[in-house]
Amino acid sequence: MTGIRVRLLEDHDDRSGFDSGNIDLDRFFRKYAGQNQFKHHVGVTYVATEGSSILGFVTVAPGSIEIEHLPAKARRKLPTYPLPVLRIARMASSRAARGIGIGELLLEFSLQLAREMSARFGCVGVVVDAKEEAVSFYEGCGFEPFDVLEGGSEARPMPQPLFLPLGSIPLREGGTDP
Repeated sequence: MTGIRVRLLEDHDDRSGFDSGNIDLDRFFRKYAGQNQFKHHVGVTYVATEGSSILGFVTVAPGSIEIEHLPAKARRKLPTYPLPVLRIARMASSRAARGIGIGELLLEFSLQLAREMSARFGCVGVVVDAKEEAVSFYEGCGFEPFDVLEGGSEARPMPQPLFLPLGSIPLREGGTDP
């Protein structure tokens, strides 16, 4: 993947033609990612680019989780107050970039952000609310499901919350934390 890099979304980036095949993700990226980052400051979006082409994006935000919501084995030896996590809010690759590892690249980038967050502010892991079609991708990367507090409906199923503990995130190449 030479020539592909991950960087912060910039206000002038042309997002209008991004097409992941998922209307909700495309609408978010085209219309709301910039507002959330530059105006409301509720999430930060990173883009995978090759030249001026945006191949994918990931939006992340800090969050917290109550210990009783974590998978049982992740609860061991943790305090009982809300625990800091990095939340992957949205992630998608463009249809044109499918099959070249953009999702894996953006996820790896996000996991390293969690390591940096841990070193700077504290972070016990990464949480993602995965859409049904993405659950197997995240589970294949080591994420574990945890209990949904409120149910969805057949008309609009709830995403599956998944958690990856910090200790499961590999160190950067060279074996050191950020």
